[in-house]
Amino acid sequence: MSDRHPVLTMTAISKLFPGVRALDGVDLRLFPGEVHALMGENGAGKSTLIKVLTGVYGTDSGTIALDGAEVSFSGPMQATAAGVSTVYQEVNLLPNLSVAENIYIGREPRRLGAVNWREMRRRAQELLARIDLNIDVTELLGSYSLAVQQMVAIARAVDIRARVLILDEPTSSLDADEVAQLMRIMRQLRDDGIAIIFVTHFLDQVYAIADRITVLRNGRLVGEYLTSELPQIALVEKMIGKELDALERLDEATSGDDRAALEQGTPLVAADGLGRSGSVAPFSLTIHQGEVVGLAGLLGSGRTEVARLFFGADRADAGRLAVDGTPVTIRNPVAAIDRDIAFCSENRRTEGLVGELSVRENIILAMQASRGWLRPVPRRRQDELVQHWIKALSIRPADPEMPVRNLSGGNQQKVLLARWLITEPRLLILDEPTRGIDIGAKTEIQRLVAQLSDGGMAVLFISAELEEVLRLSHKVAVMRDRQLVSELTNDDTLDAARIMQAIASGSSQEGTVPA
Repeated sequence: MSDRHPVLTMTAISKLFPGVRALDGVDLRLFPGEVHALMGENGAGKSTLIKVLTGVYGTDSGTIALDGAEVSFSGPMQATAAGVSTVYQEVNLLPNLSVAENIYIGREPRRLGAVNWREMRRRAQELLARIDLNIDVTELLGSYSLAVQQMVAIARAVDIRARVLILDEPTSSLDADEVAQLMRIMRQLRDDGIAIIFVTHFLDQVYAIADRITVLRNGRLVGEYLTSELPQIALVEKMIGKELDALERLDEATSGDDRAALEQGTPLVAADGLGRSGSVAPFSLTIHQGEVVGLAGLLGSGRTEVARLFFGADRADAGRLAVDGTPVTIRNPVAAIDRDIAFCSENRRTEGLVGELSVRENIILAMQASRGWLRPVPRRRQDELVQHWIKALSIRPADPEMPVRNLSGGNQQKVLLARWLITEPRLLILDEPTRGIDIGAKTEIQRLVAQLSDGGMAVLFISAELEEVLRLSHKVAVMRDRQLVSELTNDDTLDAARIMQAIASGSSQEGTVPA
């Protein structure tokens, strides 16, 4: 790259929010005719960096230069006008307009002051033909698949003469054929000299198309690397922030005898080829009474999608699910609750808690839903249960009538746990239960998971922190690119290095699950 000049440079970019340093002196270089992968786990700063670049956020310090000239965009429209266009995971076009109208909205060709519809359709057809997309441009955009809509958004960006094209998670909802088509278009645009920032969590796609990789972690720059010189295992290490030889060995793994005892008898829950098209590939996984099954993998690997299938939040379109050896159909969360399955979402604020309700009202919500709203839980019973779990989980402040939004993140997580523990589930699904909470609350929740397991409750435990998964789990199922690729027994030989190797390679020496 030394003989070329970057089309975009971001230097020492910092961005502060109240109480949070989202970006801390981050650099980014982007060259013409390259695909540059921007990698990092949740909270690494990828989205903030893109929003700073496109003018959604201003910078607190640092500079942005386009073709060597310093720029500062007031918003995405100004960025687009300068040649920096973004295509988001959720296409920001208008499904109730035609394909041609979406491509040229605000830029319609005119004749004698009126829109020249024939010319607009002709230009749209020619533009899409350049990327080998043959569709009827007079049809409503909403009548086409998400993949086609994203390609139309890309075509619009290219026609605006984008020099920098940002693709933010463009493949997260696409099937294999659609991904292949999008990759082909990306290669064509790269060969045409467009610089592409590619944000994704799919490692295989990064290594299939990216020329260089920039890794962020906790708002800081880890480094910039040539893809050909960065092995996948090294990329995983840099994203997670642990060097293999620095990881501590954990001595709390379950012994082989305990492992065998847990697996005696019929599994509490068994998935056999369970899957959902466009969400997670068919997988098989058993969970026994008293067993903690850890689900490991990078963000976007399919961990949450697996949990949602078990809970009926998403409906499977392949495979079977059995509870106590009996096939069941879980069409929705109510059916899961009826089967004594509980789910604590990773997004506790939007999918878990109701901020305007009190601690008491949030805690009894699942129990009340299972009874139906015509059979309200008596207030005296509510108070007994809520007081018990406030004390048992050390929820602070211990005021059941306080709005739950006023609690700290750790105490909000405890309220969500109390809600489900009241229902006395047999399988408790915990999706990132310790993310964003202080170390004291994290330790308490980990201790609770161990106690619940000792008491016979089965737990599906999802966490990006490998040490946490190792500390709590009897076995670890490894996800990669929406597939369950490996199942590892947590014995004396299992450590974070083996899990990261499975994440990076998609396989391991033990328990490899065919993709």
